[in-house]
Amino acid sequence: MPSSRRSFLKIGVIGACTLAAGGAVYRLVTPPASPQRFALEGGAQAVLTAVIPALLGPVLPDEAGARAAALAAASQRVTAAVRGLPLATQKEVQDLFGLLALGPARRLLAGVAGGWEQADPNQVAAFLGNWRLHRLQTLQIAYQALHDLVIGAWYADPSTWAAIGYPGPLKELA
Repeated sequence: MPSSRRSFLKIGVIGACTLAAGGAVYRLVTPPASPQRFALEGGAQAVLTAVIPALLGPVLPDEAGARAAALAAASQRVTAAVRGLPLATQKEVQDLFGLLALGPARRLLAGVAGGWEQADPNQVAAFLGNWRLHRLQTLQIAYQALHDLVIGAWYADPSTWAAIGYPGPLKELA
């Protein structure tokens, strides 16, 4: 039996060397991917659509048509805000939305069993609250990114200022 253990180890080492050589060849042949501009696609858009009401809560209109229009406008403003960030940061935000769009990650990290389209707003708010106070700093940072993007994009629009009693910037003295 010692010879079978030795042959097993030899095969393992040869396999590891083959994989390492293949990876090296792949890196030499394939140019590094250049960062691309942020774009929400498919499941990532569903993540944002589920997160916006959980973060904005009662400031969204109650009437269904106005609420849908406000959600669409908020989503567009978040996308525009992300596109104003450096390309490396855009990539990180894209990766966050892509991760949350994946089924296994959605279940493990967010606790959302079904798709984001069927996610209960209370369930989404609970996952965000969990991330906000999580012991892992990475999840806290991810929460802060989602929070700041949504809240910042929402209140950057002058049409939302009246709801919080903000009169707007001071008028310059003439």
